[in-house]
Amino acid sequence: MAALGDQWRNVLASHALFVKLQKGSGTAAQVRNLIFSLDEDFFLWDSEQSAFCTVNLRSLNVEPSTSYQTLLCINPPLFEVCQVLLSPTQHHVALIGNKGLMVMELPKRWGKNSEFEGGKKIINCRTSPIAERIFTSSTTLTLKHAAWYPSETQEPHLVLLTSDNAIRIYSLKEPLTPVKVIPLSNSEEESLLLPKGKSYRASLGETAVAFDFGPLVAVPKNIVGQRGKEEVPAYPLYILYENGETFLMYISFQNSSRNLGKLLGPLPMHPAAEDNYGYDACAVLCLACVPNILVIATEAGILYHCVVLEGEEEDELTSDKSWDPRCDLIPSLYVFECVELELALKLATEDDDPTDSDFSCPIQLHKDPSCPVRYHCTHEAGVHSVGLTWTNKLQKFLASDEEDKDSLQELAAEQKCMVEHILCTKPLPCRQPSPIQGFWILSDVSLGTTMICITSNYECLTRPLLTMIRPASPPLLCSQQLDSCITASPLRILAESQDSFEKHIHSILGRNSANPVLLKSNDKDTAPPPEQCLQLLSRATQIFREEYILKQDLAKEEIQRRVRLLIGQKEKQLDDLRYCKEERKSLREMAERLADKYEEAKEKQEDIMNRMKKVLHSFHCQIPILSDSERDMKKELQTINEQLQRLGNAIKQVKLKMDYQQKRMEKGTSPRKASISLSAYQRKCIQTVLKEEGEHIQQMVKQINAVRNHVNF
Repeated sequence: MAALGDQWRNVLASHALFVKLQKGSGTAAQVRNLIFSLDEDFFLWDSEQSAFCTVNLRSLNVEPSTSYQTLLCINPPLFEVCQVLLSPTQHHVALIGNKGLMVMELPKRWGKNSEFEGGKKIINCRTSPIAERIFTSSTTLTLKHAAWYPSETQEPHLVLLTSDNAIRIYSLKEPLTPVKVIPLSNSEEESLLLPKGKSYRASLGETAVAFDFGPLVAVPKNIVGQRGKEEVPAYPLYILYENGETFLMYISFQNSSRNLGKLLGPLPMHPAAEDNYGYDACAVLCLACVPNILVIATEAGILYHCVVLEGEEEDELTSDKSWDPRCDLIPSLYVFECVELELALKLATEDDDPTDSDFSCPIQLHKDPSCPVRYHCTHEAGVHSVGLTWTNKLQKFLASDEEDKDSLQELAAEQKCMVEHILCTKPLPCRQPSPIQGFWILSDVSLGTTMICITSNYECLTRPLLTMIRPASPPLLCSQQLDSCITASPLRILAESQDSFEKHIHSILGRNSANPVLLKSNDKDTAPPPEQCLQLLSRATQIFREEYILKQDLAKEEIQRRVRLLIGQKEKQLDDLRYCKEERKSLREMAERLADKYEEAKEKQEDIMNRMKKVLHSFHCQIPILSDSERDMKKELQTINEQLQRLGNAIKQVKLKMDYQQKRMEKGTSPRKASISLSAYQRKCIQTVLKEEGEHIQQMVKQINAVRNHVNF
């Protein structure tokens, strides 16, 4: 399976598509994201042709080929495309630029390999401009951020954030008229412009720069503002301002409440900071965890991981800018940790001023579809990957009682997030950064989880994501049903314990810094200074020595020491096992002897019992005086004898009467015989009396026979 994965990666890197783009396109000057994948198809936007080039990745494993399909735009965009976004329904692609936005409808699939329109090389696709009127009528209006409405079942909608500090929502049915316009500032304040045409709010950083949707939540009744109304499901929209403030808005197209779509905030941040955690915020990302985790990025390369929790009354009192008077409580942001990314490699020099080596640029945040607690950062100088390892401990702490301090201590002792510097496009200070042109995480079972990155000169870099940051496996159905009756395995308890040896080795091998993949310069004429090359080599060597070799040696010593301890424990356990086997053998032999003795004792006991019975019987037979039981039996026999005599006489009388009646019937002298007619009741009484007498006689006979047998014995 690994060989197949390596095959398609190698074939894709040397595909004819990238060879053509490297020859025809120049070097890009800004960060763009022009790639995405749908199932096993890889899409890349070609700016010269204004078309998508698609390659089937799974077919590269079976039969390496240089062919690809081209999806042309019937109405190509007139602006430069900076980002492409696949809709949640996977039927449309948004072409986003600074001066406009268009939507392409993907063609249908059919045929043997399920290719677009049966495998045609060139396909015309329908495109629709979105908000074309406002961008063509204003020369200063730009598009800052755009995203799809995250619902997969409803009609596709696009949410736009423009430079006039307003959010516009468009439907694909009416692409020119917004469904809703939400201003994020007062029109009077925006009318006050500086001499350079910039508003006062923009100069102070009080304009929105980015937003992101959170998972579907139930909006409280106090925000809906309707009596007798249950909680309404809506998507929270977190809006980030340049000064670091975060506002909240709930959006839903299933409910007509007027309060949905109102701006709430700013959300309080704890602990409070004098600089409000920076004034150059550029991106925000909401991780779909429980609770939600909000990532705020600044141009200086600082990331803030904020936990979104329910607010308190004190927070509401401090928030004087809440625009919704009906809102009693708004969520609060609790800053769990702060991470500083190394955007460009910092080389230690004696002559250079440390302030000259500072590098800042806007950062774009990308979710990881394979792991909800991991995300990726792209910028002009490279790619970083960040994984949050403390989310499980946080959920455990929030689910525990208020007095449970053990989970709080575990959360405090938990290691911070793991940051991986994957790609560096600015390894030397003298080089200009090479902006990334495409970034995507391919999550497929057969192809594996792979990071695909397109450099500024359209070079394709692929890297499998094999890190320790993985989502927790869902519990099995059998484990949910049998948790109460099945105890956990001791080995599982040892592996999941906080002080397990595996976690100890992971903590030793944990790296604080890493050597990223270095991208070579496009300028082949100018060579870098030898001093900086030597510093870069020294830095890489030092990192390899300190973060790799040294920690691997420490881990090796710990493993060897653990092996020696385990060998000693194994020998001790083998000795105990041999002793237990000998004891078991001796116990079996003793059990066999005891079983034989028990059988012999049982036979002797039965013989003694039989002899005692015979002795007692002979003893009772030789006693001349009758016992009480024998006297009672004698009286009973005498009574039975008397009853037998009476019954015998009664039988004789019955027989005589029967003979007499028989003779009378045989003679028949009288022609007129007296007919005796008995009623049913009389016949029943006679039958009952005769039956009882017969049973009584039968019982008496049995008793006499029993007495005779007893006397003869």
